Amino acid sequence: MIRWGIIGCGSVTEVKSGPAYGQVDGFEIVAVMRRNLDLAKDYAERHQIDRYYNNADTLIKDPEVDAVYIATPPDTHHYYALKVAGAGKICCIEKPMAPSYAECVAINEAFSSKELPLFVAYYRRSLPRFNKVKSLLEEEAIGAIRHVSWGLSKPANDIDKSKAYNWRTDEKIASGGYFDDLASHGLDLFTYLLGDIKTVFGVSENQQKLYSAKDTVAATWMHDSGVTGSGYWNFGAFVREDKVDIIGSKGKISFSIFDEKPIVLFANTGQTEFIIENPKHIQYYHVLNMKKDLESSMKHPSTGASGMHTSWVMDKILGQL
Repeated sequence: MIRWGIIGCGSVTEVKSGPAYGQVDGFEIVAVMRRNLDLAKDYAERHQIDRYYNNADTLIKDPEVDAVYIATPPDTHHYYALKVAGAGKICCIEKPMAPSYAECVAINEAFSSKELPLFVAYYRRSLPRFNKVKSLLEEEAIGAIRHVSWGLSKPANDIDKSKAYNWRTDEKIASGGYFDDLASHGLDLFTYLLGDIKTVFGVSENQQKLYSAKDTVAATWMHDSGVTGSGYWNFGAFVREDKVDIIGSKGKISFSIFDEKPIVLFANTGQTEFIIENPKHIQYYHVLNMKKDLESSMKHPSTGASGMHTSWVMDKILGQL
C-alpha cells in the first residue's frame, strides 16, 4: 500500500484527481494540507481522510505518508517539490510542472539524483481517448504524418471582465495566463503523439488589457521527426473553439483537446468516428499508470523529464528562453 498526502486540496482534487487515488488498488490518501485549516478539515471529513494539516512541512515529514501529490497553483510547485525530494518521497506534480523551464530542470534533477519517482499530471497521455489517436497514427491510418494544428479560443469570462483577481491570469504566477493553464495540455499531448519538439517560435500579446498576463498566443514548431506544427490560443474571441487536425499523406484525424467530441478519421475509405468517453474522475488512468510504474510493470507516460520538455516548449513560445 502506498500512502499519499495531498498539498493543496482545492477544486481540482474534488472530482478530477482526488477520488482516483482511492479507486486504484494499492493507493490510499491518508493526509491532506491546505493553508486554511477549516477547509482542510472539511475536505478530509467529506473524503474520509484521517489527517489534515495547514502546514506542508508537517505533511511532507509525516512518517505515514509515502508519496505526495502537489496540487497547488504552479508558482509553489518548485518550492514544495524540492522539499518532497529532500524527504526522499515519491511525487506527482499538477500541471504545468512549474512556471519556468529553469524551475522544472531543478525539480527533475532533485528527483533524478536520488532516483525518486516523479510524475506530472498531464493525464491526457493516459486517457483511452487520446491513446486511440496514438494507435491510429501508429497504424498509419493517415499515412505519413505531415502536420498538426490546433486552434483554441474562448470569450472573456465574467471574472476576466470584472478584473477580479484570478491566479491563472496573474503574470507573476502564469505569464501566459490561460495559455499556461490550458495550452500546456495540448502541447504536452502532441509530444506524446508525435515525439519531442526540436524547434519552436511564438508571439504573444495582451490584447484586452483585462489582466496582467498574456491573452493571445500563436506558435509554429517542428518535431524531431520533421512533422511541423502550428497553433493559436486566444482568450478574447467571440466564440469558443477547440479543434486539432493531424494531417497525413493519406488522410486526417480531427479531435478536441477539452471537449468529448468524436475523434474523426478522414481517409480514402471514407469518414469514421470514434466515441470514447472520459472516466468520471478524469485522472483515473493517470493514477492507475503511476501504480503500474511503481510496480515496474510499465513506464508512466508523464514523468518529470517529459513535463520538463513541455515547459521548454512553453517558454520558447512565450519568448522566455
